[in-house]
Amino acid sequence: MLDVNDLRKGDAIIFDGETYLVLEANFHRAQQRKANVRTKLKNMKKGNIVEKSFSSTESVEEADISYKKAQYTYNEDNNYIFMILDNYEQVYVSEDILGDSKFYIQDNCEVDLQYINDEITSVRFPIHINLQVTYTEPGFKGDTTGGATKPAELETGLKINVPLFIEIGDKIKVDTRDNSYTERVK
Repeated sequence: MLDVNDLRKGDAIIFDGETYLVLEANFHRAQQRKANVRTKLKNMKKGNIVEKSFSSTESVEEADISYKKAQYTYNEDNNYIFMILDNYEQVYVSEDILGDSKFYIQDNCEVDLQYINDEITSVRFPIHINLQVTYTEPGFKGDTTGGATKPAELETGLKINVPLFIEIGDKIKVDTRDNSYTERVK
């Protein structure tokens, strides 16, 4: 059991029979009242976010969270097959778990599979990945006021905004946290 006063961002807990990831945990004490801990929790199965206040004297059950290094091998229907690098076991990850992260998948890319209570709940990609631009409109010379951008499609189908000087065939670095252009790669 984990004391709610010790909850931190990134902890995994079991609450009402469901597994939640702690997004925020703040200790709060109003005048002349008992202290409480206000939390923002993400349900790891359904994906919804709830806010819950716990009394500072409560405790919650800690979920077993772990990560395994894996390498993408291929996809089959709506499943993506990854190979665990420690034991070469193949695991299937559904497109529902990947969500929009499927646009970061490249041949043989390495990821961290997040397990909560021996079940895959998410796939963590490196913070930056390099992708090639497959389509973008030409930029116009002199049209550079205010850091102008234009839409571009990348080799995996991801669509992001890039600076005007980026052309078809350029390799760029993309931030996987917010799908943003970081820099051009030589």
